[in-house]
Amino acid sequence: MICRKRESFLFKNDRIFLAGHNGLVGSAVLRKLKDLNYKNIIIAPRQKLNLLDQSRVFNFLKKNKIKSIIICAAKVGGIKANNEQRANFIYENLTIQNNLIHGAMINGIKNLIFLGSSCVYPRDCKQPIKEKYLLNGILEKTNEPYAIAKIAGIKMCEAYNFQYKTNYKCLMPTNCFGPGDNYDLNTSHFLPALIKKIHHAKVYKKNHIQLWGNGNALRELIYVDDLAEGIIYFLHKRTKESVINIGSGIEKTIKEYANILFKIIGKKFVIKYVNKHLTGTPRKKLDLQLSKKYGWKSKTNLIQDLKKTYKAFLFDSN
Repeated sequence: MICRKRESFLFKNDRIFLAGHNGLVGSAVLRKLKDLNYKNIIIAPRQKLNLLDQSRVFNFLKKNKIKSIIICAAKVGGIKANNEQRANFIYENLTIQNNLIHGAMINGIKNLIFLGSSCVYPRDCKQPIKEKYLLNGILEKTNEPYAIAKIAGIKMCEAYNFQYKTNYKCLMPTNCFGPGDNYDLNTSHFLPALIKKIHHAKVYKKNHIQLWGNGNALRELIYVDDLAEGIIYFLHKRTKESVINIGSGIEKTIKEYANILFKIIGKKFVIKYVNKHLTGTPRKKLDLQLSKKYGWKSKTNLIQDLKKTYKAFLFDSN
């Protein structure tokens, strides 16, 4: 759903810098912007613009006369990568977002979308999770450095909005999935790991798959193209609140997602649980009242979108 009434601070021929255009979310946003006939989408591969280099980022934003920024760039990974590369996750994410947010301000860029994550909320948070629960409890230990970096980005946007009257919005998406995901079993999130493990078990005629944790953790999912629409929708909005949850309301256990994928992929397997300490947050269901108040609602169709995701995985694997 795209904003029906165009607001004056952003037009389709304005120069939008999309940071992180090669990632899962960034590539979906790029597809959607092109579909909607945006004229001036500015992208830069890592070889051209290292987002960890402050002076290069500041000069790039000034030279290209950017009007709005969408920050999809981040160091991301699943529970194992987050837990083992703790220094990398906090340093790289802090540096990338600091360079882009401060670079936007000093170049007079008033409109910006910063993507956070549902992991910014406390581990044992009341459900569904409202935006006001931020900083009301202890974080999940396995992804604490990543979450702290994202919380710093949220507070930075809030501070700049207050002091410099900017329109920087922080969207907190739930777990997303779709074409272009990362299927590396050491660094991926749970759903692409499920798809790859089940597919390989079918191809190699195994009778079981191994999953981390205990299968009981509840996760909400949103399809990446759906999330991309939400990002573009809020790019055109002025909001009173800096933090807005973006989700689908679709929530199941990891074991239930595995059983759904068994049917889609065409074979059922025995699940053996390993690394049971890597269970993560027990539940992360977002309260979506605020995004609905501003007129946005998810269109994710779980079965249909999982089928599209698996089809894309097969295509990329060949």
